[in-house]
Amino acid sequence: MKSPIHFYKPLAIGAPQPLHELPIRPERMIHFFPPHIEKIRARIPDTAKQVDVLCGNLEDAIPLDAKEAAREGFVEVASATDFGSTALWVRVNALNSPWFLDDMTRIVEAIGNKLDVIMIPKVEGVWDIHFVDQYLALLEARYQIQKPILLHALLETAQGVKNVEAIAGASPRMLGLPNEWDFFGGGGITTCATCSTSCRSC
Repeated sequence: MKSPIHFYKPLAIGAPQPLHELPIRPERMIHFFPPHIEKIRARIPDTAKQVDVLCGNLEDAIPLDAKEAAREGFVEVASATDFGSTALWVRVNALNSPWFLDDMTRIVEAIGNKLDVIMIPKVEGVWDIHFVDQYLALLEARYQIQKPILLHALLETAQGVKNVEAIAGASPRMLGLPNEWDFFGGGGITTCATCSTSCRSC
């Protein structure tokens, strides 16, 4: 855990100053969309006017052979769309997946100044948030991102739920955690990393 004196210090030279207060924005309606489907991308400008948050889902809704297409589709639609007051989020692939690093690098490079939040799946402890926090700061510095990109941790394992308090305070980037439905509804918790039938993310 970071000491209080260092909590709000940038983690990379040239990275934006971490926020001392999180922005207050409505999140009444969050619309997830699969960016690899062209007809759905075409509707995003209109959808953006009807929701509080648009979230490109690169993870559990995307077939394995469409992961790269989803990433590029998200970059394409985010680059071309004026989102107005609607927040732009992305749900990247899990930290232990072969797509995570490319998701982070490509998206921050291409549309980091338009992106508000990155959703991180299967967070199990502060170590996951600390890794993402440091890596994201390096990317923000490299690509001259003007404001810090915030994080939303998805707790999908028993270990993640056990460590919820520490995860919530792991970084000034932390915007949110799942609600009760994400914790307990629809078989959302998996007991191990080998993907039981209750896992929704692999």
